[in-house]
Amino acid sequence: MVAGALAGVTLVAGCDGEAGSSCTVAENADGSATITCDDGTTATVASMPGTDGTDGTDGTDGTDGTDGTDGTDGEGCSVADNGDGTKTISCEDGTNVTVRDTMPPGTVATRFESVAAPSTDAEKRAVLASPSVALDGVDHTIGYSTTHRSGDTHGADVFGRMVDQSMNPVLQQDGSEMISNSMDFSSLLPVGDRIFSVTQFESRPGGMYLSELEQDETTGELTSIATRPIDFSGVDGLWVPCAGSVTPWNTHLGSEEYPRDGRTWESLDDADSLSVISAADGGYTVPMFRYYGIDIYTDADSDTNIDATVGDVRAVYNPYMHGYATEVAVDAAGDYEVTKHYAMGRMALELAYVMPDQRTVYLTDDGTNVGLFMFVADEPGDLSSGRLYAMKWNQVSTINGGRADIEWIPLDTGSVDAGLVDDAIHDDDVQFSDMFEVEDPTGTGDCPGGFTAVMRTSLSGRTECLRVRAGMQDLASRLETTRMAAYLGATTELRKEEGITYDFENETLYLAMSAVERGMTDGHSNDAMGPNHVRLPENECGVVYALPTGNDGAIGSRYVAKRFIGVVAGMPIDSDPDNSCSLDGIASPDNVTFMDGHGILIIGEDTGSGHQNDVIWAYDVYEGSLTRIQTTPYGSETTSPYWYPNINGFAYLKSVIQHPFGESDSDMLMSPDEARAYDGYVGPFPAIE
Repeated sequence: MVAGALAGVTLVAGCDGEAGSSCTVAENADGSATITCDDGTTATVASMPGTDGTDGTDGTDGTDGTDGTDGTDGEGCSVADNGDGTKTISCEDGTNVTVRDTMPPGTVATRFESVAAPSTDAEKRAVLASPSVALDGVDHTIGYSTTHRSGDTHGADVFGRMVDQSMNPVLQQDGSEMISNSMDFSSLLPVGDRIFSVTQFESRPGGMYLSELEQDETTGELTSIATRPIDFSGVDGLWVPCAGSVTPWNTHLGSEEYPRDGRTWESLDDADSLSVISAADGGYTVPMFRYYGIDIYTDADSDTNIDATVGDVRAVYNPYMHGYATEVAVDAAGDYEVTKHYAMGRMALELAYVMPDQRTVYLTDDGTNVGLFMFVADEPGDLSSGRLYAMKWNQVSTINGGRADIEWIPLDTGSVDAGLVDDAIHDDDVQFSDMFEVEDPTGTGDCPGGFTAVMRTSLSGRTECLRVRAGMQDLASRLETTRMAAYLGATTELRKEEGITYDFENETLYLAMSAVERGMTDGHSNDAMGPNHVRLPENECGVVYALPTGNDGAIGSRYVAKRFIGVVAGMPIDSDPDNSCSLDGIASPDNVTFMDGHGILIIGEDTGSGHQNDVIWAYDVYEGSLTRIQTTPYGSETTSPYWYPNINGFAYLKSVIQHPFGESDSDMLMSPDEARAYDGYVGPFPAIE
């Protein structure tokens, strides 16, 4: 569903409004209002107040606006034509939104053939994708092609077999090798006359595989011809790699999601067994210890090994080793280099996205009570040092997922180099208490003098009273990034903040929020000590937001996001036993990518009950329309939708299908082969010349 002030139009940043064409305003049944202009443009906005609308402003060669229709309980809005293919909508709540109502010259009109929502058992087991796409009215045959499935063999290598720090197979409880079906971001990296792919597996331990692909010169079809695991022993292993991106300098930029909480870890006694660790976090951390050669199983049953202790683990593991952006650079010979970017901060990192200046990087923080972060590197193409900022949400509307003006709060005192963090982790064995003093809240929920109330962040899970130790702010900003954001007054109330992408033409970021709930609602009881910046109606089906960008001289970047504006919102329903979100709209949006030159935002889903079968959507930002272009088998997650506009004359929409039958409907599994993950793409498309 598309609602709010952006239906049928798309955002443009930095335009000044002028008087223009005549428009009328009509109230809709849902309390919103539709603005219709004499040039055919329409936009749906907040409902009008219960009085007649005012006359429209005279424009050049224009006429007076028609009186608006009576409305209720809303905000009055007027529309001004800017004469450049855009209009400015100004509302009484103070919101001013500039929108585009025509495609820019050179944009390829793109129409995917729609895929119906699966209805039969056979359809719900299958991978269904658009069979064709019309580009400027010319039809092209596409579809879904698989390059890998987890468990595929290439000589001695098995795609998705997890390895330990010695590159030996990780073993399961029954002694079998661990083959991960949790495939997530998979990049395409053309290097010289070869095409490589780096694929990451969202497991514990995590892993990445480097594959080489062969491209058919005539059809563009990609075929896997080799694969091998990537060695992460030089950076302490890889923890739960989730989404990712490709840098402007053609490297794979991955992530590490949900690292262990440093404060809780420090409180454990060396003599505690692995069962104590497991009880502290629901068993989430313990499987990672296999990477370091620790036996986590007993001989008799599936209980945690009581012989291994916290002390044994501390000798090889520190929670501050994980939670960072990870970069893999591949050269024409097929050799690779792995880097963890400690200077960019540590969080429940979904992904890092580098902007065109090669300096500004956005980092999305997944989980509950999280923030949005921006890193600005000192030098283009070098992510080893720079400044880190956290977003503060200043709400102006609750319409369609909400709107907010945003500001950026620096978390450090100046540029921070990765070496500071690296030394603290590996030489100084830094602990939480080295950076923070802690006191308990008083009986009234207040903090003692000198301490700051920090709402329960994604890592802490509790409300805390903290004080940063002298001289430790810069280090704390990188090792405890979400806590420092809350400590310094930024917003850490977001929920399931997922993928982010950029529309170059309209200078707008798009960000997926899988659910608007918990800390994002007004005065959520578990966050009583938080600042309550975000005060939105709950929407378990999620929202995709537009974040127009512009120049910020103080920060030193022209790619600084200025606003949050809800664009595409899911629609909760209670009439379908298999789907809690409407099949005509999004459910739990996750990864997103933008088809530059086409005006199409691609939205992938990660939903359990919202849709029984997860969907990839194409959203036309100029028409405001959604088209279902791919569905996935029972219990899957759509991961890694990513647009590659030109690889040797062909374009590809990468698409990975994670853990079929693994998130729901596991009882429907008929054979182990059905559960294997898919790595593939929708396409090929002809590249835009």
